[in-house]
Amino acid sequence: MSEFTFSNVQREMEVYGYDSVTRSHCRMCHGGCGVLVYTKNGKAVKIAGDPDCPINHGTLCSKGIASTQLAYHPDRLTYPVKRIGHKGSGQWKRISWDEALDTIAKRILKYKEKFGAEFIVMGYGTGRENEAAIYRFSNLLGTPNVLTAGHFCYGPRIATSIITCGTNPIVDYENHPKCIMVWGNNLVISNPDCYKGEPFSVSLNKGAKLIAVDPRLTRIAARADIWLQLRPGTDTALALGMLNVIVNEELYDREFVENYVHGWEPFVNRVNEYPLDKVAKITWIPKEKIREAARLFATVKPAAIQWGVAIEQQITCADNNRALMALMGITGNIDIPGGQVLFKSPEIINVGQFGAHRMLPEEQKIKRLGADRFRLAGNFAIINPKCVWDAILEEKPYPVKMLFFISSNPVLTRANAKEVYRALEKVEFMAVSDFFLTPTAELADIVLPAATWLEMDYIGDYWKRHGYLLPRRKVIQVGECRSDHEMLNDLAHRVGQGDYWWDTFEDGLDYILEPMGITWQEFKKTDYIRGEVRYRKYKETGFSTPTRKFEIFSTVLDSWGADPLPRFKEPPESPYSTPELYKKFPYIIITGRRLPGFFHTENRQLPWMRELHRDPVVEIHPDTAKKEGIREGDWVVIESPRGSIRQRAKIFAGIDPRVVSAEHGWWFPEKKDPGHGWDESNINILTDNSYEACDPAIGATPVRTLLCRIYPEKKQEGDL
Repeated sequence: MSEFTFSNVQREMEVYGYDSVTRSHCRMCHGGCGVLVYTKNGKAVKIAGDPDCPINHGTLCSKGIASTQLAYHPDRLTYPVKRIGHKGSGQWKRISWDEALDTIAKRILKYKEKFGAEFIVMGYGTGRENEAAIYRFSNLLGTPNVLTAGHFCYGPRIATSIITCGTNPIVDYENHPKCIMVWGNNLVISNPDCYKGEPFSVSLNKGAKLIAVDPRLTRIAARADIWLQLRPGTDTALALGMLNVIVNEELYDREFVENYVHGWEPFVNRVNEYPLDKVAKITWIPKEKIREAARLFATVKPAAIQWGVAIEQQITCADNNRALMALMGITGNIDIPGGQVLFKSPEIINVGQFGAHRMLPEEQKIKRLGADRFRLAGNFAIINPKCVWDAILEEKPYPVKMLFFISSNPVLTRANAKEVYRALEKVEFMAVSDFFLTPTAELADIVLPAATWLEMDYIGDYWKRHGYLLPRRKVIQVGECRSDHEMLNDLAHRVGQGDYWWDTFEDGLDYILEPMGITWQEFKKTDYIRGEVRYRKYKETGFSTPTRKFEIFSTVLDSWGADPLPRFKEPPESPYSTPELYKKFPYIIITGRRLPGFFHTENRQLPWMRELHRDPVVEIHPDTAKKEGIREGDWVVIESPRGSIRQRAKIFAGIDPRVVSAEHGWWFPEKKDPGHGWDESNINILTDNSYEACDPAIGATPVRTLLCRIYPEKKQEGDL
């Protein structure tokens, strides 16, 4: 702790009577910010940003500040329970950890022996850094089926970047890009994955040029030098149009292209299929603006693309990622200071090694649900959710018997929520580990009380690609709550995996750190550890791809018979692909914009967060509102071919009149019935998960772009 920080902490402790302060690492969202946790009488009472943390430099969002409201919430589950009534009855009985884990273990062993390990599906959501332990448990068990958000969140960027350049290229804000193109991302709100809004803002304040690609007028778009307000779902076309300008005006980095790029000639042929007149018609963006943005990005160096999950939740998920990497690569911005750096982690047992992927037998890998349809997903141990629901509801290709969801609420977060709900109702046995009895947990047989980040020791940002590791130090204990890692370590011993786990999970942390020659107890005394930082490493070793080059033409995809080059595909529902449907549902709806207080479905119990945002909101252009008879604050019905929900109207001029924007993740914990209003405002009741609508390589569901109609709630169906 620096002298400045230490003096400020001492003063606060004296003034407010705090007992202690612990430096730790927040996990209320993807951000992973350094924090100072103040305690009094054995309770955490204040969370503040750590000024000495290299990740967030003392800044902290509202979620982090509200961590204590989560930890001590009166509705929080603090002991294991088992269901004593029918599914969804809301009737629970308190049980011991031993009974809970023994029950789960017996079911696992029964199903594995009678049917096979693949009949058991493990699953996790996002937020608790448990993925390595879950994959380790699953692979050692022999099930290839781990249901994650990886089909349409971050996983596609990892998969496509590995086959393109070997690892995920990270924006180097430390060396301040001179041009930043923010594409489908709102990092000042979401602080996603390897990024925080603070260093981005600092780079802008130092004079970086800014291009924003977004259908909505976000804060970032409002500050941009160029705002490209594209038609939702047309990102690949826009990127190929920009690449057309850069290639034909010879604005690319010739030395990089000639020496380090694979597939240049077929790539040039592909981008020439996207002249600006064509791209302008597809994207609704004037061609002059596209040309201006392409020239700015290609000529101001160093430049970087801040990409986000919005580009992945489309039918062109993998091609969006690959087209943006082509923009990074051919402009010479890969692995340079201030560009997109291929950072190295410290010398540790990495996430893939810890996950024991190589220990899953080949005869089990081929049983992975959906792997034959979605080859890129299957290659990276990712499964499309509908493959699981079909295996339960239709028992094809085999009937899944058991689900175990850890930090996941798929009733709210997965497309076609009604189908998800039916599958969870039908499955023979389900266990859940979470903070609360969520709508998903209410359908379980056993629910385990999970620990928050305040209640665990762990290696923070272990899975990320920015090169830092930070100690997450346990500060408090609430009830009988246990971390997912501790729980899985215990469960592993009960299902015969004891030789591959540890007496305590602290030994597992020692195992991760072993290559550096340190233990967890030694690591927790450090501020952080960072991997070696070097630039232009490809000049020494090439890229970690089959050709050792930056593959804008993917040899991996080509070997599978897939298109090796990015190509635009019209969204499965749009004014152009489904014109007859568009007559009945005349608006494009986009979903999932990020809100400061919520992390997907989490935090709607927390008083401070609901003060910030009380109700679900749909944004509507003033002209659209007038046309449909909608006023500010009205409850409105949003309807798609799959169902209807209600949200409150917000009149917003920063959106095209042909587009509306609705929020995701909404349920109502204050409603004490077991459903907690899961089907009232849940946007995924409207979304489509049909295989034909998904990205053909990675299986991403197109939850961001679909058709709808919208009208005041008071208007009856017969009035339409």
